[in-house]
Amino acid sequence: MNIYLHELKSMRRTAAIWTISLIALSALYLCIYPSIASDAEEFKKLLANYPPALRAMFGIDIDYITSILGFYSMVFSFITLCGSIQGMNLGISILSRESRERTADFLLVKPVSRKSIVSAKLLAAFTTIVATNVGFYVATILIVNAVKTEDYSNKLFLMINLTLFFMQIIFMSIGMVVSVFFNKLKSILPISLGVVFGFYLTGVIISIGKNVDAVRYISPFKYFDSAYIIKNASYEVSYLVASAVIVVTAIITSYIVYIKKDIHAV
Repeated sequence: MNIYLHELKSMRRTAAIWTISLIALSALYLCIYPSIASDAEEFKKLLANYPPALRAMFGIDIDYITSILGFYSMVFSFITLCGSIQGMNLGISILSRESRERTADFLLVKPVSRKSIVSAKLLAAFTTIVATNVGFYVATILIVNAVKTEDYSNKLFLMINLTLFFMQIIFMSIGMVVSVFFNKLKSILPISLGVVFGFYLTGVIISIGKNVDAVRYISPFKYFDSAYIIKNASYEVSYLVASAVIVVTAIITSYIVYIKKDIHAV
């Protein structure tokens, strides 16, 4: 419990900054919506001139784009990108902090098993992500209600926002498994940005290519299609399963490697 509380305390400032940043990004985009809704037909015509591949890349669906949910789903991809970086940062940092800050000896000599250490750190990271998503959702739904021009489905809005939580958990687990294979990790940001943007650009390439469904499993950014959620009020089960496989495999691997590895204090 002490490790869990200590980790939460060490993460709270960064979590607050990320939460405020995500809310600010959401507010920036949503403030544009009233002007778009007032000139919906012209906006549709403008987007219709874009190549289909470009519309697919940004998740633009002409039929829904001028509704509040359709517009939000378009800009939500950028919010998801930023949230994924936060998740990746958390995943890498929780198991590499002691090595980077040269406090590994202080932690590992305590009468606590490495399994308990990983569990406490993982729970703290999970709690941080939950808190970020709750804060983001509450703030964003207030903004949406302030700028909306017509009623919308609260259920669909929640389902779209839950994909941020799913993506953060996926990248947190990827970050954990990446970190355990480094003996000395001086900086987490270059790795986080490299991995997240690598998957994001892969998703972009998938969007503009052919046989999209056959290769969507390569990039987590293609697992949750907001247009599909709006049309069907559900997630695609196969990609939920793929997400669960990634998370479970990465976390189990992190436990196994961390328990057995030599951890250097300096």
